[in-house]
Amino acid sequence: MKACHWLAVVMCTATVSVNADEALHTEAAPTIDGIANEALWQGDDWYPMNEVIIGDTPSASDFTGKYKLRWNEDALYLLAEIRDDHLSDTYASPIERYWDDDCLEIFIDADGSGGDHFNNYNAFAYHLALDNQVADIGPSMATENKGEAVPQLYNDHVDSAWKRQSDAPFVVHWETAIKVYADDYVHGESNTPVTLKKGMKLGFMLAYCDADGGDREHFMGSHPIIPIDGDKNQGYKDASVFDVLELK
Repeated sequence: MKACHWLAVVMCTATVSVNADEALHTEAAPTIDGIANEALWQGDDWYPMNEVIIGDTPSASDFTGKYKLRWNEDALYLLAEIRDDHLSDTYASPIERYWDDDCLEIFIDADGSGGDHFNNYNAFAYHLALDNQVADIGPSMATENKGEAVPQLYNDHVDSAWKRQSDAPFVVHWETAIKVYADDYVHGESNTPVTLKKGMKLGFMLAYCDADGGDREHFMGSHPIIPIDGDKNQGYKDASVFDVLELK
């Protein structure tokens, strides 16, 4: 994975320095059902999703989001609490314009090294759709376009479920269990996830695509990003904009 020489840090990263997120250890894994009623989720250790990546700042009635994190040796567990006044799933194909549907996007870099990941597995940018399918861009394994960067499904990487409350403000609880893979991952072959351990530091970011009708109106993230040529939308291709997640 990419390592930045200390003299070239400014050139190698576009992140803004903030305090690292922390994931608390849990012995028992949560049931991924969108109910989130297990004791392990108790506590007020929420992190906000209030950084604008694309668009302007949405009104509180349009979108707000926050999340918390847990882990054990098998997986990273994420609970997001989303308030979105209009849930939209316009495109039937899970690999067609998935960023223009409402989706939760989880960015993971197993060793926190940063760098390009557009057409390799240095890091992942998992787009979790409303039907709980998981898409990202990676090198194609198909003979006709082998090696080209194409959208593909990674449903076995992330177990995902969400439920929307029936009463106002109609909060969505979105639960996920994320298997963490290193940069030697090969799509379509047998791969062993990383065994997570206390003290590990991963690259991490969370975002939400708010698309009320076929186009992404807002893209809200968990961490500030310094724009490159005015563009903050760098996470899908450059893990240097991720922040640090420490396993406590």
